[in-house]
Amino acid sequence: MPLEQFHIKEEDAVRVNHENLRKTVANLLVRVNVPEEDAKLGADCLVTADLRGVDSHGVSNMLRYYIDGYMNGSINPRPQWRIVKEAPSAATVDCDRGLGIIIAPKAMDIAIEKAGKTGMAAVTMRNGRHFGMASYHSMRALPHDMIGMALTAVGPSVLPTFGREVRLGTNPVSYAVPAKEMPPFVLDWATSIVAGNKLGIGRRLGASIPGNWIARKDGSIVTEPGPIPERAMPPNAEFYILPFGGTREMGSHKGYSLAAMVEILCGVLSGGGFAMIQKERGDARHFVAAYNIASFTPVEEFKKMMDAFLQNLASTPPAVGHDRVIYPGQLEAEESAERSTKGIPLHREVVQWLESISKELSVPFAL
Repeated sequence: MPLEQFHIKEEDAVRVNHENLRKTVANLLVRVNVPEEDAKLGADCLVTADLRGVDSHGVSNMLRYYIDGYMNGSINPRPQWRIVKEAPSAATVDCDRGLGIIIAPKAMDIAIEKAGKTGMAAVTMRNGRHFGMASYHSMRALPHDMIGMALTAVGPSVLPTFGREVRLGTNPVSYAVPAKEMPPFVLDWATSIVAGNKLGIGRRLGASIPGNWIARKDGSIVTEPGPIPERAMPPNAEFYILPFGGTREMGSHKGYSLAAMVEILCGVLSGGGFAMIQKERGDARHFVAAYNIASFTPVEEFKKMMDAFLQNLASTPPAVGHDRVIYPGQLEAEESAERSTKGIPLHREVVQWLESISKELSVPFAL
């Protein structure tokens, strides 16, 4: 869930029905030459992010980027993706410039099928495009009584610790673990101190950021709070994002090292290269894995123990000034339940853009 400064104020929001939004998004994607089934899958990924409160990877922040990419040819609407190398518990996929929110779920389905036979399996992807909300792909394993894992390595915008030139992307990591009665444990976070898309939302909302989140172009860390500069992506970046931890004293070397490991699994292992030598702007590399719980321990016993574990975390006495202790995925599950009933809050500017692009592409607008 985003920090408070990245939340849309209710007075600036328009609440929309998630089913209507899903249909609108799918219709828009079809109009830019995406096959209907792929369009529905992509729309589900985007709207699921919005339902879970991950607005940085939902319709408001990503759809116009995707549509622009389809229209200018940087994203392939009908990729001939293929498995280029395969083993009983592994595969490598060439995405043919296809969008990650559509191809990664299919790759996860391959991993799930293989894990059903071998206990665990992984699929790495090269020559892809934006991954969307990583947890959408990791959570795809949950109905199969499996633990899901999803990683993505994207274009360079993050400095290595002590560096003055970017070398890595924000490189998110996600795990999803099923439970019996409790909401599943769903971890999804960037290896940078903040996701780049959250800065985009914060800029739209006029939010400020604390110190030790970004660095100047010479690598010196901005230690004081302030507004969000305009650009974080090379070659015209006005600032660079720091690794998780911010400063060496606060553990930035850990975020930097984990981001490098994500790049290795997504890029080097797939043969797709890495951030600083990517061939095209928008190029991305991905990795998904599934762990079949039944291959390790009885599923029902695992789920009951997960319930006990999560209840133990949630029942931790809160520190002074706090109401409760939460675990990864808990707030998102609560937000999804609320937004499913009350509607997804979209910024008024986003709704205006949706209406405008719907007219431009001759798509019915019914939000």
